[in-house]
Amino acid sequence: MRIIFVFCLLIFLPLSAFSQRETFRGSIPETLFRPSRGEAPHFAEDYVIGELGRGGASAGAFSFANFAAEGFTSGRATHPALTSINPAARDDYLSAIRRITPENFRLGGGRVEADGAVSFLIRFIGREMGITGEMYIKNIEGSWVVEELIIEEPVSRSVENQRARNRSDFYSYERFF
Repeated sequence: MRIIFVFCLLIFLPLSAFSQRETFRGSIPETLFRPSRGEAPHFAEDYVIGELGRGGASAGAFSFANFAAEGFTSGRATHPALTSINPAARDDYLSAIRRITPENFRLGGGRVEADGAVSFLIRFIGREMGITGEMYIKNIEGSWVVEELIIEEPVSRSVENQRARNRSDFYSYERFF
């Protein structure tokens, strides 16, 4: 009888200990990554443009905006998402973005504008510099096109980091319109 008791104790005690324990990612508990019941999902945030993700935009608009951002990051005027842009404007955009040698981009804050266009805050990130702006896309006859890209002058990453440390509101980036 004692042997059965010890056997059960040895099997069920470790199982109950594992079921009580939370999963950890490094020192961050899993509960901080998943929303609780009734809580809104948590989205990643960029310290320059704020919340990342589609915001109030449709999934189709967000998908195309990502595709267009990939096109700008690639630096290729022949990228399918960029072919509908006026060639002179497209060359100006690409020339400005090439100055930072972008390695990545961040996209967020999707918002439907009064004229039906959808705008997204965008940040192109290079090794030493970054460019922040706002991209406007519009659905014309069933296809999404880039309507306009308004970007600021390149800023060094160290300046971006310093501005982020000195802010009291954390996200001071403002939309252009």
